[in-house]
Amino acid sequence: MKWRRIWSFRHWSHIFRRTWPLLGSRKVPWFDKLLLTVPALAYWVLPDVMPMIPIDDMAVTMLLMNWFVTRAERKYPGV
Repeated sequence: MKWRRIWSFRHWSHIFRRTWPLLGSRKVPWFDKLLLTVPALAYWVLPDVMPMIPIDDMAVTMLLMNWFVTRAERKYPGV
């Protein structure tokens, strides 16, 4: 992952636009969708269980969204 791209507004607008269509697509298997939703929800609901990780909830969610969209677009190019 390139740091210049991570700080790009264009990159994050693409991530935010593609996350919901990919989560709603029937072509993306439910297991791949769970790879985004379960860790994000766990980090939002259980912050006291993981006190050694000083990253904000929104930052973790955004990094998970970035990983999910990149992976899903590479794995399922027609979606």
